[in-house]
Amino acid sequence: MNTPGITATVVRLKLSLLRNGLRQSAGRRAAYVTSLVVVLLVAALQLIGLIVLRGAVHAATIAVLLVVVLALGWAVMPLFFPSGDETLDASRLVMLPLRPRPLVRALLVGSLIGIGPLFTLCLLVGAAISVAHGAAAYATSVVAVALALLVCLALARAVAAANSRLLTSRKGRDLAVLSGLVVAIGAQLVNFGARQLGTTGLSRLDPVADVLRWLPPASAIGAVDSVSRGSYGVAAAQLALGAGAAAGLLALWSRSLTRLMTSPDESTLQAAEPGPKERTTTGLSRLLPPGRTGTVAERSLRYVWRDPKTKAAWVTSLAIGLIVPVFNALQGSGSIYLACFAAGMLGVQMYNQFGQDTSAFWMVATTISAARDARAELSGRALALLLITLPYATLVTVATTALLDAWPRLPEALGLSFALLGAMLATGAWSSARFPYSVPQEGYKNVVPGQAGLAWISIVGGMVAAALLTSPVIAATIWLNVTAGGDDWTWLLLPAGAGYGAVITLLGLRLAAPRTAQRLPEILAAVSKG
Repeated sequence: MNTPGITATVVRLKLSLLRNGLRQSAGRRAAYVTSLVVVLLVAALQLIGLIVLRGAVHAATIAVLLVVVLALGWAVMPLFFPSGDETLDASRLVMLPLRPRPLVRALLVGSLIGIGPLFTLCLLVGAAISVAHGAAAYATSVVAVALALLVCLALARAVAAANSRLLTSRKGRDLAVLSGLVVAIGAQLVNFGARQLGTTGLSRLDPVADVLRWLPPASAIGAVDSVSRGSYGVAAAQLALGAGAAAGLLALWSRSLTRLMTSPDESTLQAAEPGPKERTTTGLSRLLPPGRTGTVAERSLRYVWRDPKTKAAWVTSLAIGLIVPVFNALQGSGSIYLACFAAGMLGVQMYNQFGQDTSAFWMVATTISAARDARAELSGRALALLLITLPYATLVTVATTALLDAWPRLPEALGLSFALLGAMLATGAWSSARFPYSVPQEGYKNVVPGQAGLAWISIVGGMVAAALLTSPVIAATIWLNVTAGGDDWTWLLLPAGAGYGAVITLLGLRLAAPRTAQRLPEILAAVSKG
């Protein structure tokens, strides 16, 4: 098949995939139309804003940085949302008699169809106009916009092809689930950067933009600015860098397609195992207590590392628990007590312990015949959480204290964190037995349909109960801070909070164990739904 024929086929395939996807349901059509309208509206506003920016002092800086952000988005989106474009998965084409080079040209043309390329084109046009002055600059803009768009598309395709087998594996699903974390952290970084720029001005970004204007695809927009300034030699070098990057990315894409279409993967290779391997004891298990409690703790820690859904919840909690106190401290509006956010975010992981196992909980349920077994099960899960949360909460509290230079407040902040953690472990164990619900393993939902009320009662009700249980330590902290001479005794809040948290945790596990043993059939039915 010649190249024009392949290109036309791929374009028709892309349109067919889009059309058939919209035919699946009215909700999907409504979502697509809404997304299209919102994206076009945002793109139009960005385009108008960039045009209005033309002639401003920092227009070139903003345009260059905007293109860098666009390129970064094109680079990471295939990793986080591989299912967003079915044609990005080149492994679907490995059985077809196609050569890589014609296929690259065909897929490149097909990549121009979609909301993303249209949005990118609008922003690139606006960026070019904002720095263009004179006929020569406008003529250069035509080449620069096309070159920048080509680099963005080739970058996305090269990344997707190089990681095609990764994206269809469990590790690839891990990346997709963790995409929300990247968005959350990125939003905090943007917010922090915007506040800093609000006080110092855009002039701080000029040195950064001077470097980035030599990196493709921002070098293409930098070339337009260079032509406007009369630096034609510099502009030619920047365009050459963009063209070289585009050629290099297309070559990398072609090489990845060749390797993907000619080399076997693990599914086509026979396993060559000499025989069953003898199971050895891991170093982690030797550090845990013997018996069921240690075994359950080790299993829970393995779930945190291996299960995509569990890993996403933990990493998100770890990140947000650090971002909230640290970023507020960096912005000068923080409080030492915000460090308790770290213990609170990880303490939430104790809620709905059995629902996280989904239908596999029946294997655990068959081993629980009495309250003693249930207590060992819950104690192991709480121990696994403590092994991560205790050092993490301590480090976050110390870091927040250092940023605020509030070392006298460190003991009371640690005491509050430990007391809150103990209260959440206690209420989480009881809530797991009383209000279990199933967690779907696929997608981004955390509750199966019909169990949202249970999830709300379990988490929100449990957090309210944890706050009430922590109130004695909170009251003691307030009393010592408002009482004359009380500052001399605030160090007692550290051992008091730690001891109080330990007692509350043990009491909560002891009360939750018999209820867990009694309600095993109800728990198993609830967590097996969906």
